[in-house]
Amino acid sequence: MTFALGAAPGHDGVVTTSPLGLAPVLPVVVLQDASDAVPLARALVGGGLPAIEVTLRTPVALDAIRAIAGEVPDAVVGAGTVITPQQVKESVAAGARFLVSPGWTDVLLQAMRESGVPFLPGVSTASEVVALLERGVTEMKFFPAEAAGGTTYLKSLSGPLPQARFCPTGGIGPGNAPAYLNLPNVGCVGGTWMLPADAIAARDWGRVKALAREASQLERLRPQV
Repeated sequence: MTFALGAAPGHDGVVTTSPLGLAPVLPVVVLQDASDAVPLARALVGGGLPAIEVTLRTPVALDAIRAIAGEVPDAVVGAGTVITPQQVKESVAAGARFLVSPGWTDVLLQAMRESGVPFLPGVSTASEVVALLERGVTEMKFFPAEAAGGTTYLKSLSGPLPQARFCPTGGIGPGNAPAYLNLPNVGCVGGTWMLPADAIAARDWGRVKALAREASQLERLRPQV
C-alpha cells in the first residue's frame, strides 16, 4: 500500500496525494493562534511548499487545519502528531488530507487505513520498518531522524529494505537537509526552519515565503528515479 508520487481517494471523494511526492520539504507547523493558519499556509504555498503538516500539539490545531482546508485550495494540509484513533477521525473531519504519527500501533494503523487518506507512521528501527512492510505500508516517517542515526542509518536501510521510503524529521535544517535528500529512499524531509518563531510572532509572512522558496529549491538535490 503506497501513495508515493500518486493519489488515492480520500474522504468525501477528494483526491489525496502523498506528501512524499509534492515537495522536497514538508513544513512542520505548530500554531498557537488559529488566525495565523491561512496567511501562513499562503506564504508556504507561495514559496513552493504545498504540503503542510499541522501538528496536533496545541488546542487550535484542528481549527487551523479546517481553515487551511477551506481557504487555501492550493495547500495540501495534513495532521501531525496523530497518536489516537479519535485524532484520526477528528483530523480527517477537519479536512486533513494526510496523517503523520511519531510512531504506530496496530490499532492506530487500522484507524489510519480506514480514514481513506495517506498516512506516514513513524519508525526509528529496522524492525519497525519490517513490521510495517509486512502490513503493506511502504511510506514512513523516520523520527527522530538525527537522534536515531541520521543519514548513515537511512543509507544502511536502503540496501536490505529498498521498498521503504521515508520522510525524515527531527533535527533537520538547511545545513543537513541536502544530505538526506540525496538518499534514494528519502521522499522529502520534515522541518521547521522556514517557520522562525520570531517571524510567526511578528506575522512576517514575507519572510516565511522567502524561506519556503529557499527550501523548495532543494528539489534539485533529489536523485532522479
